[in-house]
Amino acid sequence: MHLAVLRSRALTGIDAPPVSVEIHLANGLPAFAIVGLAETEVRESRERVRAAILNCGFEFPNRRITVNLAPADLPKESGRFDLAIALGILAASGQIPAPALEGYEFAAELSLSGELRPVRGALAMAMGLAREHGGGAGSPAGCPAVGPRRAFVVAAGNGAEAALVESVTVLAAASLPEVCAHLARTGPPLARARPVATTSFSGTPAGMPDMREVRGQAQARRAMEVAAAGQHSALLIGPPGTGKSMLAQRFPGLLPPMTLQEALESAAVLSLTGAGFQAERWGRRPFRAPHHTASAAALVGGGGDPRPGEISLAHHGVLFLDELPEFERRVLEVLREPLESGRITISRAARQAEFPARFQFVAAMNPCPCGYQGHPTRACRCTPDQVQRYQSRLSGPLLDRIDLQIEVPAQSQQETLDGPPGEDSAAIRARVMAARARQLERQGKPNGELAGQEIDRHCPLDEQAQGLLRAAMARLGWSARSYFRVLKVARTIADLGGADIIGAAHAAEAVQYRRVLRPV
Repeated sequence: MHLAVLRSRALTGIDAPPVSVEIHLANGLPAFAIVGLAETEVRESRERVRAAILNCGFEFPNRRITVNLAPADLPKESGRFDLAIALGILAASGQIPAPALEGYEFAAELSLSGELRPVRGALAMAMGLAREHGGGAGSPAGCPAVGPRRAFVVAAGNGAEAALVESVTVLAAASLPEVCAHLARTGPPLARARPVATTSFSGTPAGMPDMREVRGQAQARRAMEVAAAGQHSALLIGPPGTGKSMLAQRFPGLLPPMTLQEALESAAVLSLTGAGFQAERWGRRPFRAPHHTASAAALVGGGGDPRPGEISLAHHGVLFLDELPEFERRVLEVLREPLESGRITISRAARQAEFPARFQFVAAMNPCPCGYQGHPTRACRCTPDQVQRYQSRLSGPLLDRIDLQIEVPAQSQQETLDGPPGEDSAAIRARVMAARARQLERQGKPNGELAGQEIDRHCPLDEQAQGLLRAAMARLGWSARSYFRVLKVARTIADLGGADIIGAAHAAEAVQYRRVLRPV
């Protein structure tokens, strides 16, 4: 037997296409070649694999070794193919039974001593295998199975992460000899990996800041409730120290619990980063707050080997941009497409990668450069031209895509220091969950995701509400996009009130959340 074929997976964005690892031993001068569009990390596996095989007591064949990673036009990176290459060489040289490799996929990096090291993207690869199986979490509805079911062998450090996909049998190993003993049945079988300890998907997440700590700001708190209930984007505008950042930091505590599918998708994106997926974050909605010096690539992702950016790491969570006008304008403009589509496509000369980016956008800004325009006790030093230039850093098309634009005014000393605590997050979250349940039962998605004919079908207006919105559109100069976004916000307000038809009161409240800034 001079040929062995194994299975592994590559990473292209969030997708994990299958890779066939083919190893052939031939006569001739000793050589070790890896072909199949392998990048530097993969080519370097020759030395890791050679040292690991020898240090584990196996014989490294003194033959001409060719490793082919197919398909040849799919870029391969990282050390995730080390284990498959080493096992293929051992099988092709007759040191382990080749038929035993059937029914498995392998993804792990090898140390020189033969220990298995974790690799990034293990959860994404497990979800790719689940989709190929045609069932379970991570699989689209009605997806047919492709080929026989296979177990997924990973390093012990990746086991708990990959095991979150319950429809896939994940086997965790600590070293190359352990895997060989399992395949040759000369030692104890590999244990099935257990998923990370899952947190409850109900109730307010532990350790989350509570909304009761925000005193006053009744209108802003109400607007954040509306944003959470309908999955709407929000912009908080007000002087320094009025509670904008506090409201944003407590916003994730108002959101409904993640579904299993949402938790898997969010964790899969996090597993693609260098830091990897952290078990304590399982089931918790991400909250990303990049600094205003972040570049466009940091926000949307990129690199020669495309990695997810902040908008993808906030998938099914919250992206908070504080001091919004301080971000470079070209950086902010990259948000326009994902705010509409929920996805971002990164194109490079050699490859293209697509990442999910369905996040709730929350931003905060001052009304002027000095920050005190409209403050009751501090004078604003900015000229009208300075205020206009400052606010015009936000383009009209971007403002058009922000559903709620909320004023967070300065409060009196009595309200700030002696006012009663606000309503706690748990009570607000209960109303949000009830409103979201109405939306899912009626249309299968939050109001913020409605588009086209779905808006006409699910956002009925009474005559008075229709007249009010048309008048507001004419007076405030709204675009068609602005009108329909206000209509969706009104639909959410009606859902919070348990109403089937949008009334004048719902429409009037929605209009109030759109009057602070106008596109310049």
